[in-house]
Amino acid sequence: MPEETVETEPDQGRRPGRRWPLETVAVVLLAVTAVLTAWSGFESSKWSGEMSIAFSRASTQRIEAAREATTAEAARAVDLQVFGIWLQATADGDETLAQFARERFTDHFTPAFDEWLAARPLQDPGAPRSPFMLDSYVPPGEVEAQQADDRADAYFGDALADNRRGDNYTLLTVLFALVLFFGALAGKFDSERRSWAVLAGAGVLLLVGIGFLAAFPKIV
Repeated sequence: MPEETVETEPDQGRRPGRRWPLETVAVVLLAVTAVLTAWSGFESSKWSGEMSIAFSRASTQRIEAAREATTAEAARAVDLQVFGIWLQATADGDETLAQFARERFTDHFTPAFDEWLAARPLQDPGAPRSPFMLDSYVPPGEVEAQQADDRADAYFGDALADNRRGDNYTLLTVLFALVLFFGALAGKFDSERRSWAVLAGAGVLLLVGIGFLAAFPKIV
């Protein structure tokens, strides 16, 4: 007797001939996402480098500010000492010593002293208590120290901003990793409908990531 053959119908769930569009879209999505993931990692590392440079510059400016402040304090100490000699000599009525001390006032102290003396501090209770309280007294290094401090603050602010940008790109890398995960998972379902649904979700995440990537500042 001839053997009976049993015909089997192809698996309607998989339908191999109809899955190639899904696989093609998945491959394109994964390829694009892989490139964008690499780009996000590159940008994250570049911004981290910029952050380190900015922190280093801020530290250098802090050191410069401290050096200039030390110069200003040294100049102030000399002015205080000579001014103290002048005060003592004036109180003792020693005109020779007072004139000797006055001739040794520094160039940056003399304008403040003259302004203070013109305010008649001995007669006017509202006059400044000393030349050192006047805005005209600016020892060398004081302005430079403030400028260095301002530059340090600016560099520190830049470093914090660069750190945030690097963190944004790191989070974007995580988002693209999710796209890669769902894109690879899409081909594992027997149901074509489920595969397309997962792939569509991955596509939405990819578009969101591309939107963020376009908005973020870049270092090329």
